Amino acid sequence: MRSDNSIHLTTAAKQRHELTRAKAIAALHELDRAGDPITFESVADRAGVSRSWLYTQTDLKDEIRRLRARNQPPHATATPARQRASEASLRQRLDIALRRNRELADENQHLRRQLAQALGQLRDTPPRTRHDPITTRPC
Repeated sequence: MRSDNSIHLTTAAKQRHELTRAKAIAALHELDRAGDPITFESVADRAGVSRSWLYTQTDLKDEIRRLRARNQPPHATATPARQRASEASLRQRLDIALRRNRELADENQHLRRQLAQALGQLRDTPPRTRHDPITTRPC
């Protein structure tokens, strides 16, 4: 009977996990010190880990989000009122888009009816009287 060596596997897995965490934390600190953008992708690339693994580590995930928010530049000043679209202008654009959408839906329905009629006529035509320009002309 074999002896139970699972303790060695468990120990190795814990060591691997701690080493991976240490690499991710070091990468996070390096990026922060260098002033580089801190994203899940940049931390994962620098540490050699997957982004999905970072998302499973709650404390690392929170720290990445905190540093990312801290390092983001403040938003530029708001667009001046005279450059923003008025509510009436936006409403008009919406009305035009809705009207065009209705027109296209109607056209689509009309074309579907035409296709159904053409296919019905083709089905009702005896096979010998059909003229198929693709197969009857010489190459």
